[in-house]
Amino acid sequence: MSAKTNSFLLDGVSRRDFLQYCVKLAALMALPPGTGRAFAEALITAPRPSVIWLSFQECTGCTEAITRSHSSPLEDLILKSISLDYHHTLQAAAGDSAEQARTLAIKNNSGKYLVVVEGSVPLKDKGVYSTIAGMSNRALLKKVIPNAAAVIAVGNCASFGGIAGAAPNPTGAAPISAIVTEKPIINIPGCPPIPTVMTGVIVYYLTYNKFPPVDDLFRPLSFYGKTVHDHCYRRSFFQRGKFAQSFGDWRARRGWCLFKLGCRGPTTYNSCSKIKWNDATSFPIYSGHGCLGCSEPEFWDSGSFYR
Repeated sequence: MSAKTNSFLLDGVSRRDFLQYCVKLAALMALPPGTGRAFAEALITAPRPSVIWLSFQECTGCTEAITRSHSSPLEDLILKSISLDYHHTLQAAAGDSAEQARTLAIKNNSGKYLVVVEGSVPLKDKGVYSTIAGMSNRALLKKVIPNAAAVIAVGNCASFGGIAGAAPNPTGAAPISAIVTEKPIINIPGCPPIPTVMTGVIVYYLTYNKFPPVDDLFRPLSFYGKTVHDHCYRRSFFQRGKFAQSFGDWRARRGWCLFKLGCRGPTTYNSCSKIKWNDATSFPIYSGHGCLGCSEPEFWDSGSFYR
């Protein structure tokens, strides 16, 4: 057993639980039998890739989601399978030391490091609305991208512009895919994304050195190939024409469909109703609130729940 496997066990995760987690993750991604063991092998033996995590116009909710997952310590193991060399929220270094860490990570891992971006990029007025170490977000992105292996955009802001890009978009917020065109890129939208989706993409990349298949919006099909409505437990009521008339009425409490109250599950591609949140405890519709459509482009402007 390798030292890395031992570190998993020291963190309170048995070999059996570790393998079960990998198998479950592969199943959630609808991958062939045996993929779970490939995931486990990659997490144990693959070199830890350097990751540079850039925080632009965002609320840090995506970071909060992946680091506060209920299924810890298993989700935490994914973070220990990478070398998170630059992350404003999580790193101990600050100021010049932080920027030196980024520079060294690029120099020492040229062509091999992953770039994870959280937040949109302001393009108006030369990007003065969000700067890091005296550089605009766009300038920093252009500095980091050339020697990167691939790019992961996490959250609706990085994927599609998010709240900063909502009308009238005063900062000229743009998604990462509008700027990065020369590198493999994958979008993991949501406000925030489901932690399992983020870690699943990372594990897939560690295993196969490439991203899983994506749709036309660069979202992984394994997690965004079906709508929230497709797996919703209230779908049978939708099909029978039984709808709640107000939040909390007797129909809503009996599980009737929330479509007439603004639920956007039928047009939102995500795994919320399948994977759920907090160790598969619940998701918004199960808690009595309609889907907001947060994994879709322009969800703040296109008939949002609270407009």
